[in-house]
Amino acid sequence: MAFRCQRDSYAREFTTTVVSCRPAELQTEGSNGKKEVLSGFQVVLEDTLLFPEGGGQPDDRGTINDISVLRVTRHGTQADHFTQTALTPGTEVRVRVDWERRFDHMQQHSGQHLITAVADHLFGLKTTSWELGRLRSVIELDSPSVTAEQVAAIEQSVNEKIRDRLPVNVRELSLNDPEVAQVRGRGLPDDHAGPIRVVTIKSVDSNMCCGTHVSNLSDLQVIKILGTEKGKRNKTNLVFLAGNRVLKWMERSYGTEKALTALLKCGAEDHVEAVKKLQNSTKLLQKNNLNLLRDLAGHIAHNLRSSPDWGGVIALHRKEGDSEFMNIIANETGSEETLLFLTVGDEKGAGLFLLAGPAEAVETLGPRVAEVLEGKGAGKKGRFQGKATKMSRRAEVQALLQDYVSTQNAEE
Repeated sequence: MAFRCQRDSYAREFTTTVVSCRPAELQTEGSNGKKEVLSGFQVVLEDTLLFPEGGGQPDDRGTINDISVLRVTRHGTQADHFTQTALTPGTEVRVRVDWERRFDHMQQHSGQHLITAVADHLFGLKTTSWELGRLRSVIELDSPSVTAEQVAAIEQSVNEKIRDRLPVNVRELSLNDPEVAQVRGRGLPDDHAGPIRVVTIKSVDSNMCCGTHVSNLSDLQVIKILGTEKGKRNKTNLVFLAGNRVLKWMERSYGTEKALTALLKCGAEDHVEAVKKLQNSTKLLQKNNLNLLRDLAGHIAHNLRSSPDWGGVIALHRKEGDSEFMNIIANETGSEETLLFLTVGDEKGAGLFLLAGPAEAVETLGPRVAEVLEGKGAGKKGRFQGKATKMSRRAEVQALLQDYVSTQNAEE
């Protein structure tokens, strides 16, 4: 059975009846990037305006009686709608689709059909899969490479067909219809039931597909192929945008161009050269800074060796510095008989640490230092270094090291 969303992709709302509602859980990604499990309900309707994911196309969003639908999935001939509010079976409900999301998916999906057909027709480039992403879409082509000239020819051809306003229609064929063998497709789902849905772009392509599509290529507005990327297993990924995504991409690009013009104090045509000059200047400054840091580390190491605490525990903290800075100090001091505890970073926040000294002592104390500083580290041959999250506990580490040295001296 075809859902209402498949019979009329342009319908934005309609009335249907709740068939069933059962408790369910939905695993989703929270705002912090971690997985979250939501409690709610799986609602089945007599028919649905909300497309369940399939054919490379993500599912729709929308509402049922103003209750948000967070996920739509297909199981055989029925669609499950996940909500966080229960709905009573037998109730008549009003279903509304998130039209901006739906129309965007229609443009990208029909755009994919068009690009796939033209790439095959012009150059024999077969599509093996595709992905409708949040910001861009990718078509995987069965070829280790696609030239810039081929990309330009494909883009020109698809946009010519858009300007020709070619109609797109949907038909249903029975499984035993001989025409099925002539239709392009990558097979049917294992749980497919009922007739086969065929999407045809007049004089261009016929393809088995369950997704939602535009009714005329003019609704695609324009297609922009951004370029190609290396795919997996000798494949090439063709990256593209269709319709409103092209306009949004241009808006973002222009915004970035304006910001760079203001920052670099030059016109857009000079941005690349200006950035290259900045990169060269930065490399030179980094090189000079490293040399100064090495000189400073050598000077600090000399002062530490002159310290009255030399031979026991020496601790040093600097806000500026890195792992190389600390290792230079350790190298210059030659701290085989002294426990040298070095830290760089925020005094009360996160930073880096290094413990150097007698190999046996460092092997014993290193993990304990990392634990006190609530960090992680590793080491060998008299060095243990890592990252810390609580630099505010440096005094505790110094006390730990001092206790160790005192114990060792008492035993001797």
